[in-house]
Amino acid sequence: MNSFQIFHITGIFMLALVLGGMFFFAAIMTPLVFTKLPPQIAGPFIRETFPIYSQAMAGMTLMAAISLWNYSEVVPLIIVIVLFLWAWLWLTPKINRYRDAQLQGDPKAAKTFDRLHKLSVGIHLAQMVMIGIVLFRIVPSIG
Repeated sequence: MNSFQIFHITGIFMLALVLGGMFFFAAIMTPLVFTKLPPQIAGPFIRETFPIYSQAMAGMTLMAAISLWNYSEVVPLIIVIVLFLWAWLWLTPKINRYRDAQLQGDPKAAKTFDRLHKLSVGIHLAQMVMIGIVLFRIVPSIG
């Protein structure tokens, strides 16, 4: 196995980790937190974990993109990275502000929170699809 193949396999491995981590966070961790912990603990806990999650996923996606740099599939990975950063630095703080206002009884905030949260979920799903497509296209090229 040459250095190029090792680099390529490392990129594929990183993408598999990102996809698995995203699935775990969305389908297992978050629902468990909100069903097993009291609301006054669950919300703050997710607020604390989401930035760490976003940074880790963006970093691993960046490592994958660097490892797979000579493939056209890197473009969707850069989009995924930008979306992680945008969600972490802009969207999530906005969602948190509207959630706080909702909890204080602001009915307009509830509607905006719901819309922004759905946008966040949609972005997360789109990122997962993009990574899945990249994996599907790149994995057959091993050899």
